[in-house]
Amino acid sequence: MASWRRELRDLSLLAAPLVLAQLAQNGMSVVDTLMVGRLGPHALAGIALGGTLFTLMLILCMGVLFAVGPMVSHAYGGQRPEEAARAARQGLWLALALSVPGVLVFVFARPLLLLTGQEPGVAAASGGYLRAMAWGFPFALVLTSLRGFLEGHGDTRPILVVAALGVGLNVLANDVLMYGRFGFPRLGLVGTGYATAVVYATMALLVAVYLRWRYRRYRVFAGLRRPDPAMLAELFRVGWPISLTLGFEVGLFSLTALLMGRFGDAALAGHQIALQSASTTFMVPLGVSIAAGVRVGQAAGRGDAAGVTRAGFTGVALSALFMAFAGTLFRFAPDAVIGLYLRVGDPANGAVVTFARRFLAIAAIFQIFDGTQVTASGALRGLKDTRVPMLLTLVAYWLVAVPVGVALAFPGGAGPSGLWFGLVVGLGTAAVLLVGRLALQVRWRRRAGRRPAAELR
Repeated sequence: MASWRRELRDLSLLAAPLVLAQLAQNGMSVVDTLMVGRLGPHALAGIALGGTLFTLMLILCMGVLFAVGPMVSHAYGGQRPEEAARAARQGLWLALALSVPGVLVFVFARPLLLLTGQEPGVAAASGGYLRAMAWGFPFALVLTSLRGFLEGHGDTRPILVVAALGVGLNVLANDVLMYGRFGFPRLGLVGTGYATAVVYATMALLVAVYLRWRYRRYRVFAGLRRPDPAMLAELFRVGWPISLTLGFEVGLFSLTALLMGRFGDAALAGHQIALQSASTTFMVPLGVSIAAGVRVGQAAGRGDAAGVTRAGFTGVALSALFMAFAGTLFRFAPDAVIGLYLRVGDPANGAVVTFARRFLAIAAIFQIFDGTQVTASGALRGLKDTRVPMLLTLVAYWLVAVPVGVALAFPGGAGPSGLWFGLVVGLGTAAVLLVGRLALQVRWRRRAGRRPAAELR
């Protein structure tokens, strides 16, 4: 038991800055939603659709770059510093390459949204917002790669500091560009997009400066003119299944938002409030999952099978415990949550509040499932086991959640709530499958005394 208590302590110390950093980074989205909410339901619906599409593209591209963390943690555990530097260096090449398709999607977002049946006014608002956000997309991906290097070394406090500074800068930039302070034009929702782009650029620059100073001997930025095909191939091999795994989940939520738009602005705005709240609590298990992946990867790098077991399951238990608390809050104090976004007692907001209450009650159910599945996935990522989890999430989200949600919402007559019940079923399925996969992996590692088949390929 002493070794498990030590793991809980070490994991918590590593996870705490990551959790706060994730909350701070998500705080940018929360701040955007809160400040845009003052512009009215139309602007709120616009950022709901625009933010959904931006998040989908960001996660798909970031997923490939998430391979940097496991590569660095394995190299760090095995005392191979040059390999860690190579991983970060080639991660920057990947970041720049992956930014191209994302920027193109954002530039042509308005016609793409119109093809999905969205209202023209909302599609136009979202399109302008995304064109502004496109300027910050390459910097967001560069930041992801550099973060992976620091996370792999367990150096998480600078990430927290930069993320916190980013939130403060985001508030200031939003105020200036949305409302036209200090001689700048009043840009409204579009100003929010430009503000976020400025913040991502600043955060990437700060992390790069820190890494160049603190890890000077690694020479991460040396040799950037020449790609390393072998390392690029290895990063892509580990990263593309992570991208699809995350894409399946984010795509599920994106599709839910698009389908929700068919029920009108009030349902979509209520959905945005509930989903933003659930996304905020999700940042805690997400931070724990990153820490668990680092601990698992370092243990695997030094050949410590027992350490892999402790790190993986301690992370899962810690996330489930927190999400049980979050679910209780959503179920029994929904108005306190909704009140952060708009005035609950205002008759003009009545329809939105009704939908938000209903969705938060359902979100309370899937909180534990969501925390469990993301942490199990993070632990598996630390073992470089990414392909099988990708297939498991495909089954859970697109072969279970989508059909169930659509069937309940439309022919089943449950309406918008049916879409949310589909999320519950999908996340529950993913949690069971991914925890089962993690149990198999640690059993193979402990019994056979060799790397799992996923690593041996």
